[in-house]
Formats: sequence, C-alpha cells, structure tokens
Amino acid sequence: MSGKIERFEDLTCWQSARELVKLVFIHCRKGELSRDWDMRSQLKRAALSSQNNIAEGFCRYYKKEFIRFLDIAQSSAGEIQSMCYNLEDLNYLPAETIEEIRSKAAETRNRTLGLIRYLSTGRKTSDNTPVE
Repeated sequence: MSGKIERFEDLTCWQSARELVKLVFIHCRKGELSRDWDMRSQLKRAALSSQNNIAEGFCRYYKKEFIRFLDIAQSSAGEIQSMCYNLEDLNYLPAETIEEIRSKAAETRNRTLGLIRYLSTGRKTSDNTPVE
C-alpha cells in the first residue's frame, strides 16, 4: 500500500466492490434475471455485503476485527462468482455480461485478499492492535 489510508473510500478493494455493486444492480434490471426475485435479491445482497463489510471492518478499532470483516467481504465476492454459473446455466444474461460480473467479483475478492495478507503479515504486534 502506498501512503496512509485514512478513509475506507481510499481502499482499492472497497472501490472495486462499489463498482461490483453498480454492475450487479444495473444488470439485475435486465433479461430473465429481472423476473427472478430470489436470484436477483441474493446477488444484490452479496454485492452489498462485499462493499459494506469492507467499510464496516475499516471502522472497527482492532485489526483482528478488520480482518474478520474483510474475510466476510471476500467470501461474498466469491458467492457472486459462484452465482455467475447459475446465471450462465439458466441463460439469464448474455455471456459477456456474466463474464464482466464474474471478473469484477474476482477482482474485488483478490484485492480484498491482498489487504488481508498485508494486514496479517505487516507490522504485527498483536491481534488486538488498533488499526492505524
């Protein structure tokens, strides 16, 4: 990471998650997906979970809690990657659109995992160290 991160909005994983939310919400209005309330709802909730857990974790006082919320966020992005197979199998969206969502979810997950690795191996004094 270059420079000091002072706001969750500065985190590249949060920025990627925000783009993922926008992408998911836009495409949930289209095609067969727009008529499947359960699938649409789960997809939207997973995207929101990824973005919001990054922000909530950042706002926690202890590094261990931040990492726990980041883990939830990366898992939610993984959930979206999995759901893309259902979208594909059910022909709910064009293949290019599904790949765009899958790719953004993978990017979000990878960036979040990168932050987890950084926090886990960085200047570590204890798991109850306040986030700086």
